[in-house]
Amino acid sequence: MSTEGGKRAVIAALLANLGIAVTKFVAFLLTGFSSMLAESIHSVADSGNQILLLVGGKRSQRDATPQHPFGFGRERYVYSFIVAIILFSLGGCFALYEAWHKYQEVSGESDYDPFESRWWWVPLVVLVIAIGMEGASFRTAVRESNKTRGNRSWVRFVKSSKSPELPVILLEDFGALIGLTFALGGVGLMLITGNPIFDVLGSAMIGVLLVLIAAFLAVEMKSLLVGEAATRRHQEAIAVAFETPETIDRVIHMRTMHLGPEELLVAAKLAVGSTDRADVVARAIDDAEREARAAVPDLDLVIYIEPDIDRDAGPVAAERGEALAATGEDVPAGEHADGG
Repeated sequence: MSTEGGKRAVIAALLANLGIAVTKFVAFLLTGFSSMLAESIHSVADSGNQILLLVGGKRSQRDATPQHPFGFGRERYVYSFIVAIILFSLGGCFALYEAWHKYQEVSGESDYDPFESRWWWVPLVVLVIAIGMEGASFRTAVRESNKTRGNRSWVRFVKSSKSPELPVILLEDFGALIGLTFALGGVGLMLITGNPIFDVLGSAMIGVLLVLIAAFLAVEMKSLLVGEAATRRHQEAIAVAFETPETIDRVIHMRTMHLGPEELLVAAKLAVGSTDRADVVARAIDDAEREARAAVPDLDLVIYIEPDIDRDAGPVAAERGEALAATGEDVPAGEHADGG
């Protein structure tokens, strides 16, 4: 995924949420509607989240150090995980608390008049404007995502993307649009019926929505933090590239792990002939590394290759080696030399 595309989507979402947060909070001050306060806190949390994503992207670009020899690419995952925590605590839990607090306040009221304030119409206008602004931000995220999504479904894209910014913004903006719909429905029904319970229900539904989105994001970011392998497409391309030099018989096994969205660690054991000279093998490994980098130009590869004597030569072994290289599984014991 393009880092610049993710950055554009984050900035668009940040600008939209800052403007929306101010207008929602003004609407709450004028009317006291619970769902407006929940939505304003939601927008504040989203704005903070987008700032965290920008900070994480900036810090991930630092050069490697002796203490961190593989660089700081995973900082983007760390900050995205923090985003999920903030969305859960500041967004979801606060909305649920506000719903409960408002419920205790209005329960038992029989003479509630939602039109008592002359500003009763402000939340409706604010929510309609906010839906338009969030829609524009969401459209930007969709447009940037389509550049790299390919033929994957949206669910598959969010779950399989190695870059955190666009999935986070997509889910935040989608959740914001649904939350604004809940708020608009709650305020609208309250004004129509005169029953403040609908305002309470709007806040509660916003809280539940945010908690669910935060939980989903936390699970996905945790997986990236622990370390995910390259996509199957990238694994297959690298495995084929490794077998391009004539000296390399096959890929015995291969392991990959993302050090960041665009950085990939590749460790492979390649089968060579028992009579091949060391200088020939060394040149073949250099060629294999060059071919692998050319096969996946969108990734920065950190490659470690171990040559090994192929104890199971033949067409069957080659076919099995290709299959195992694509899945990342080990060759069963006894089918190749361990190589120490």
